[in-house]
Amino acid sequence: MSARTHVEPARAGFLFRRCQSALRRIDGVSKGTVIAAMAVMTSLVVVQVIFRYAFSSAIDWSEEVARLAFVWAMFLAIPHGIRHGVHVGIDALVVQFSKRVQDHLFRLSAVLGAVLMIVIFYVSVQVTAYTWPEMMPTLNLTSAVYYIAVLIAAVHSVLHLMLLAWGGRDTWAEEAPQ
Repeated sequence: MSARTHVEPARAGFLFRRCQSALRRIDGVSKGTVIAAMAVMTSLVVVQVIFRYAFSSAIDWSEEVARLAFVWAMFLAIPHGIRHGVHVGIDALVVQFSKRVQDHLFRLSAVLGAVLMIVIFYVSVQVTAYTWPEMMPTLNLTSAVYYIAVLIAAVHSVLHLMLLAWGGRDTWAEEAPQ
């Protein structure tokens, strides 16, 4: 039996592979942004500690930028957790079903998760618009920038969830560590 016979028809298609490839590129940009945000946050916290203890001084904007970097890193990392299936889940009941039923339930939960992310996007658009006039205390920047990370994470998550609903739980199996 060839390896191709184990691949579901949706996953074997050209359009599926193109969507997967596009999402892989988006993931690369997102991953780089998460790494950069974590580097900024870590660097600022270390520099702030040095300034406080070595120079009895403080950088007034560093806490706010570090907090902003943390929020962006955490929200932009959510879709990566979806892709790799590392978010907390309870499957005590689901594993009692046949593999076929498990696959249908997986796809259904992916669709429902995408619907939830669409709702989160919608609400986040409203909150972003509402908070846009508010400025951060130490930066000449709108406080809505926190919610922009939520908007990006919601859209990116929808893309992952819809691809998982389309391709099933083995969508990224070829990339799983051995």
